Amino acid sequence: MTTCAPLCAPPPVPQDNDRIAQIAKALSHPARVQIIRTLLARKTCIGCDIVEEIGLAASTTSEHLRILKDAGVITGEIARPRVCYSLNPASVAPLHALLQAIAQAPFPSQE
Repeated sequence: MTTCAPLCAPPPVPQDNDRIAQIAKALSHPARVQIIRTLLARKTCIGCDIVEEIGLAASTTSEHLRILKDAGVITGEIARPRVCYSLNPASVAPLHALLQAIAQAPFPSQE
């Protein structure tokens, strides 16, 4: 009989479930992941630079940026006539805690 070992790190609190799902949904498209990678590499980026980097239509890229911003994963500061985007690392803390708990969970032996 197999027993479950306790996790090395405590799992996120249940109240974070909705927040974790919202963040995961926002990150669930390859273009949005590429936007995050672009912002990681550049720290901050003007919207038109992101459009060039992603290679999608401006309207499509704008929709992806809106989804990420609505989820709090990124912020957009208006510097007329442009919008400068940056990451909001604190916003993904609940997802990070869950993924860390999964990564540190002991794996059952595969015998």
